[in-house]
Amino acid sequence: MSSHHVVREKQEPALLVLGLNTFSDELLGQLLEWSPTVIATPDTAEQLHAYGIKIDWLITNDAHIHFQSDVKLMPAGADDIAVAALKFLVTHGYPAVNIITDDLQLKDYVFFADKINLVILHGTERIYSVQSGFSKWKPAGQLIRLISHPGELHTSGLESIGNGCFRTTHDGFISLQFNLPQLFIAEEL
Repeated sequence: MSSHHVVREKQEPALLVLGLNTFSDELLGQLLEWSPTVIATPDTAEQLHAYGIKIDWLITNDAHIHFQSDVKLMPAGADDIAVAALKFLVTHGYPAVNIITDDLQLKDYVFFADKINLVILHGTERIYSVQSGFSKWKPAGQLIRLISHPGELHTSGLESIGNGCFRTTHDGFISLQFNLPQLFIAEEL
């Protein structure tokens, strides 16, 4: 008996590719398994094309750029490329996006953290925002880094190892309580 899955548009997180120089090809393949909407910059589009990966949207202010025949152009206007793409995704009802970047500019993502489920893949880290009361099951010895720094922080299942980094103390749930609307945390991929 075979298994067939119907993937509806916007069911899977969109994939925004801002930089690929520090990202694993294997992880890229995993992100592409369910055929997400792929948004690229002119630079990353060249790299993706070399891998044979279909791009849906190209973010550029250059209306004369010709890439693949079925690629739609998304103008960035006066916005940063990341901001323009996130505005597009939120406006068009995408519930989630995976963002691959070589250059982490958290300021580009803070405004959107409560509007779309963001996962930023930077180097060997998965970065996402959480709200106070966040809890997650983690195995012992895992590292978690706080990228935003709340004035007041209470943790469970974590020990501080300095510089906003924590290690899980045992297999089980960790939790974070803090005094900000959201907090960006990073986990190892």
